[in-house]
Amino acid sequence: MPKLRRSYAALCLGLCSFLLALVWAPGLAGAASGTGELIICHTNDMHSRILPEDDWGRSIGLAEIAAVVKAVRAEHPATLWLDAGDTVHGMPMINVTKGESIVPLLNEAGIDAMVPGNHDFNYGFDNLLKLSKEMEFPLLCANLVREQNGKQVFPGYKIFRLQGLKVGVFGLSTPETAYTSNPDNVLGLKFTDPVAEAREMVKKLRPRCDVVIGLMHMGLNESSDFTSKRIAEEVEGIDLIVDGHSHTTLPEGLQVGKTMIVQTGWHDHTLGEVRLEVKNHKVIAVKAKLLSKEELQQTGVKPDEKIQRAVAKAKERSEALFQQVVTYSDRKLSGERTVLRRQESEMGNLCADAIRWQTGAEIAVENGGGMRTGLPQGNVTRGDCLAIFPFGNTLRMAEVQGKVIRQMMEYSLSSYPSEFGGFLSFSGMTVTCDPTLPVGHRIKEIKVNGVPLDDARIYTLAAIDFLFAGGDGYDMLKGAKIVGESVTCEEVLANYLNQVGMKGIETGRLKMLKEIEAPPAEADLAEAA
Repeated sequence: MPKLRRSYAALCLGLCSFLLALVWAPGLAGAASGTGELIICHTNDMHSRILPEDDWGRSIGLAEIAAVVKAVRAEHPATLWLDAGDTVHGMPMINVTKGESIVPLLNEAGIDAMVPGNHDFNYGFDNLLKLSKEMEFPLLCANLVREQNGKQVFPGYKIFRLQGLKVGVFGLSTPETAYTSNPDNVLGLKFTDPVAEAREMVKKLRPRCDVVIGLMHMGLNESSDFTSKRIAEEVEGIDLIVDGHSHTTLPEGLQVGKTMIVQTGWHDHTLGEVRLEVKNHKVIAVKAKLLSKEELQQTGVKPDEKIQRAVAKAKERSEALFQQVVTYSDRKLSGERTVLRRQESEMGNLCADAIRWQTGAEIAVENGGGMRTGLPQGNVTRGDCLAIFPFGNTLRMAEVQGKVIRQMMEYSLSSYPSEFGGFLSFSGMTVTCDPTLPVGHRIKEIKVNGVPLDDARIYTLAAIDFLFAGGDGYDMLKGAKIVGESVTCEEVLANYLNQVGMKGIETGRLKMLKEIEAPPAEADLAEAA
């Protein structure tokens, strides 16, 4: 028996020594006491821009971002990659599979958590739920519940344990999703008050965590009822908000009280990095920055080969799906560049009509640079529609004053008769123009559905997201109050042809009182995004 007691005592002494060694081991002593550095890599509003050639080479690429994050994680294990939503919908290669082809890529990339953005519902909620079950990371949303029983659809939060630091991450989605996505996509769901839910999340996480992070698809649009800034102002205890939705570029973040808000812009043009210094369970310093594509290339980190191979397979799969017949065209419509970018056309009218039909707006416009070819006669494949609209632009509807409509149309006609990628085809209006008059004073009359335009009245205007972001120089549309969002243009065109057809696309909406000679055809360098 004495020998057994000695063996037991030796075992206890050895176990205590092992535990002490863990506590006092280099790099773990501080971590055990809630002290250390946490790195957050973050993305938002990728809209499925996973290739470095996307957005004319401005996107970084998923394989490239993943390689950089993995390199950071290898050097500093206390690293998280958080994505603020609008991720699984956007580009044709992904849309054609309803987001299914992007999930394995995101899994391989190593994202730690994501919040659903409004466009992630574009394939319908059931589809998003299916995709979430295939994700190897949590889709977090504390303010999305089922109307029937009030139960949360997705987990509200997750606690990560990294090098002894406890990091609580909770998700919030903009309530605007209820109307900015197709209402059918969120049938049976309810978005609860994000401020109230944020308070509940902080109440749960603050006592248990060294760092509390809000992962939000909320945005900073002043026209929105709920913004990440409002949440930071009204809810104490959030150290960091990783935000999305408004496509805001915050080079060094936005400090609101004790909360830092970060956003990268959109389409993977930059990668966000935040370093949080934690001491004795409290964040004592936060530093945020954005890394450009050029800066990441200078690190010498090579793209992740596994993701590159997976992307190649996804491309092959999508090419086969592009051959599917989706609609029928009664006749061929020309998509000649010089026509779409300087004069009214049946092709432009058709596309503008489809946008207005889809959104229910009073007026719809489409820029000439956003349409890249014409429509063939006969069977039309998914690939044919994508050739017309190759950029993955989604539709938005905004409330704007009549005077903004007038400014928009004056700008559209400012380069006439030269080619201009921002030349607008339109629906719901007729416009009379005298191109011999000075730029800015060329329009003689605008009628909306037969009634003269009222400069003071509020109208609903539909267009692609690119234009509402100020693309092609349409600064007068930036900051407009968005009251609806919808799917991508190629989907709308096919649905419109199937359900409505080509009636009423004849020219006559734009009337030129006088004609001036057009210069020789010239290349338009301004591209539509």
